[in-house]
Amino acid sequence: MTTYTSVLAAPAFDSRFESALRNVLPFLDADVALTPEVGLRDLGLDSMGMVELLAELESGYDVRFRDEALTMATFSTPGVLWGVLSSMLVVLV
Repeated sequence: MTTYTSVLAAPAFDSRFESALRNVLPFLDADVALTPEVGLRDLGLDSMGMVELLAELESGYDVRFRDEALTMATFSTPGVLWGVLSSMLVVLV
């Protein structure tokens, strides 16, 4: 079984990811930095926002989140979510 909560060491997220997050975080002011460890629920992420964010990330990055990744833990912080997402990205050489 894969655990997705131990991916905080992932590299800093990109601007597309941050923009998608900011669109669903009503309590995050535009002039406040989005850090990897901040709680997404504390910033206003609710179940509808999660669905919207999931659709945006899947569409924007051309990935599909596996069922086991669709947990509250995955959506707990930007760092955890970015770690899960970046693990799905395929680097083409």
